[in-house]
Amino acid sequence: MNTLIKLEEAAMLLLGIYLFSLLPYAWWWFPALILVPDLSFTGYAFGNKAGAWVYNLAHHKAIAIALYIAGYYTSLPQFQLAGVILFAHSSMDRMLGYGLKYEKGFKFTHLGEIGK
Repeated sequence: MNTLIKLEEAAMLLLGIYLFSLLPYAWWWFPALILVPDLSFTGYAFGNKAGAWVYNLAHHKAIAIALYIAGYYTSLPQFQLAGVILFAHSSMDRMLGYGLKYEKGFKFTHLGEIGK
C-alpha cells in the first residue's frame, strides 16, 4: 500500500485521539472501545454480500463524522464518542491496509487484497 495513504490515515487516527481527549470520558474508554466496530464482521455469517454491507456501514467515515456532529449539536457526548471511535477505528484499519470490503469476500478491499 502506498506510504502516503498510510501517513494520511495515521494523521486521521491522531485526529480521532485528539477529539476523544476533548470528550468527558476517562482514557481507558478509548482502548476499550477501539475494536468494537470490528464486531460488524459478524455480518459475514449471512454471506459475503451481507457481511460487506454491514462491515462497510460500521467503517464508513461519513457516518462517523455525522454521529460526532449530531452529538455536538445535541449535546450528547455518547454520540460524539461513537463517532470518534468509528472514525479512529476506520483510520487505524486503513492505515493497516484493511479497507472497505467488496462483496467478493472479506479479503477483497478498496485498498487491495488483504494478505498480498
